Amino acid sequence: MTIQLKRIYDEASSDDGYRVLVDKLWPRGISKDAAKLDEWIKDIAPSDELRQWFHSNRSEWGEFRNRYLSELKEHKEDLRELASRASSEKVTLLYSSKDTEHNNAVVLKEYLNKLHSEQCN
Repeated sequence: MTIQLKRIYDEASSDDGYRVLVDKLWPRGISKDAAKLDEWIKDIAPSDELRQWFHSNRSEWGEFRNRYLSELKEHKEDLRELASRASSEKVTLLYSSKDTEHNNAVVLKEYLNKLHSEQCN
């Protein structure tokens, strides 16, 4: 399974494979053409409430992670498709946050890896 993370502001590469934007809001300053997306899955982004809460509580990474994992459970079936795709080709999860270690794509990748291991067992 190959999932990588990348900021949407970084240049697209042929090595990215299937490019998926996983933010609810369209990133500022990026045209749809320049984004070179294969898919934009708004529904799997954190809820507006959670996103706004984390924006005001940046030091609460663990709490954000736990709440977002709970939200992702509601989209388990949709996410199985993405995990399955990542089993056969590289998938790049695109996000706009400047923080490369504490963002929704980090948690989503963790969740997709867990789903994949469940499917393999």
